[in-house]
Amino acid sequence: MPEWLPDLIPVDPWPHYMYEVLYKVFCKDIRDVAFRYLGHEVWFYRNKVDGKEDIFWHLTSRKPQKIQRRKRKFYPPGQEYDPEDRFPDPPRCARLRWVRPITENAHEQEVLTWDYLESDGEVHTYAWLKDDDFVVIFEKRENGTRRIITSFYIDYDNKRTDLEEKYAKRIQ
Repeated sequence: MPEWLPDLIPVDPWPHYMYEVLYKVFCKDIRDVAFRYLGHEVWFYRNKVDGKEDIFWHLTSRKPQKIQRRKRKFYPPGQEYDPEDRFPDPPRCARLRWVRPITENAHEQEVLTWDYLESDGEVHTYAWLKDDDFVVIFEKRENGTRRIITSFYIDYDNKRTDLEEKYAKRIQ
């Protein structure tokens, strides 16, 4: 791990108040500070879902169809499965403190960065801490600013392959 990365947040076992702990980290490290990607402002939409910024949920949870069977234990007992719900993603949560340092240290050799033209015509910027299987994804705007979209721990080989293919087809 690079020395500029903070320690992981302990999330196992998952206490009932963990989202409040994570939200404090989010506010301190992301919401309430200005940070930059290679000299350009990083921002996000301020709309809220369940009292927290929507981006917070994208940085700490994932959709059910992508959750491995072992993580279903986080779904409240007796409640029906709803594919639109998001579930806590402990590996992603544990690395919430990494989002800003990876963004601010995108110039470091440990971070693989590139722009990629997505099929919908948007240009996304990827900042991949490849050796530690964590990626931060932004939407690149014409003025050079970046809107943070998500970040996640890479826990499937096909996701690594997908990122490697996007890197190979990156915008030069």
